Amino acid sequence: MGGPTVTWHLLEHLLEQGSRRNVELQVMPLRQYDHAGIDGLMYLAETSRHEWVGYSEGQQSSVLITAPKDVSAMLQRYGKLRSQALGREATVSLLEQMRGAL
Repeated sequence: MGGPTVTWHLLEHLLEQGSRRNVELQVMPLRQYDHAGIDGLMYLAETSRHEWVGYSEGQQSSVLITAPKDVSAMLQRYGKLRSQALGREATVSLLEQMRGAL
């Protein structure tokens, strides 16, 4: 989408944002076809009272999740997802290789 120039700028932007101290960028390898996030988008947020809430979004519905047991399951799935993705150094290396190939 957008051609090589647009893709190059996208990769550059990701690398710039990933270098910020408050951003952690990880790429899920294509070979990891059964990863923990396969069920769709999920968002997790911690409130000012240090309570967690979740939000799950699908094509036909979305839901705010506040039940501690359900939020805990989402946090566990998030941890699993992070463990299945490439680490920071491998992610940066892959994005740099992709940018260099354009």
